[in-house]
Amino acid sequence: MDASLLSAEDSRRRELGAFLRSRRERLSPQTAGIACGARRRTPGLRREEVAMVAGVGTTWYTWLEQGRDVRPSVEVLTALCEALRLDAAEKRHLFTLAGRQQPERRRIGQAKVEGPLLHMLQSLVLQPAYVVGPRWDVLAWNDAAVAIFGDYGLLEGDARNIIHGVFTDPKRRHLLVDWEQLARATLAAFRAESAKYTGDADFERLIALMMRSSPEFREWWPQRDVVHRLSGQKHLRHPIAGAMTFEHMSLSIDDGSDMKLIVYTPLAEQNSVAKLRELLDALPGERRSA
Repeated sequence: MDASLLSAEDSRRRELGAFLRSRRERLSPQTAGIACGARRRTPGLRREEVAMVAGVGTTWYTWLEQGRDVRPSVEVLTALCEALRLDAAEKRHLFTLAGRQQPERRRIGQAKVEGPLLHMLQSLVLQPAYVVGPRWDVLAWNDAAVAIFGDYGLLEGDARNIIHGVFTDPKRRHLLVDWEQLARATLAAFRAESAKYTGDADFERLIALMMRSSPEFREWWPQRDVVHRLSGQKHLRHPIAGAMTFEHMSLSIDDGSDMKLIVYTPLAEQNSVAKLRELLDALPGERRSA
């Protein structure tokens, strides 16, 4: 093995052990539900006590704290999280240090676009942009997005969802020059991102609706294609401005909400920047962003 990789792996294991030890030493026996005598020299829990509560061997747990080359399973890490009473941030940190994916059965919360994100969205004057929630519902958008994609404020419920729009809105289908290619890629990205919400009622309802509403969705969804795509180009056929080309990028909002900021940057190709300026100048005030 490459020496630099070995060194990085050693450092990660040592950090994992140090983190476990720090959490163990701060946890009192009473909090962990362990009876103990009045005299106790060890701060927090002993290693054997953590091992007992987590249901693992004391020697094995000791090796883990010592940074030895032991590889805890997801189940063991979950048990350690419970034994050490870790909060959500600490659990995520532990799984990251262990090189494991934290198992999550996630549900969609009430995603809210806060002021700073709204201000940044509105500052993108010549870049159509919108914020989507974990189910890809459009939550906020700017004036440039209205000029290119239409007024999301006129849509309600599922109609304001990206997947719903791509597969059921004839105007969106006409707008996208390479509709089938983009629709397939969009669906594959949606499937990849929705895996963490498998079984969620809102996701299942949307998927059932799309199965009824779109023959292409009905054909492609069972194929289970997945893709992770952050950027690319889109060629549009705007009903007023004509041919336009944009580069798009998806940016994750790092607040645990699974919201994303989608930004389209007009390219010099097909005079897209000038065309966007003209569309913005002609945009009625009452149809501007929300």
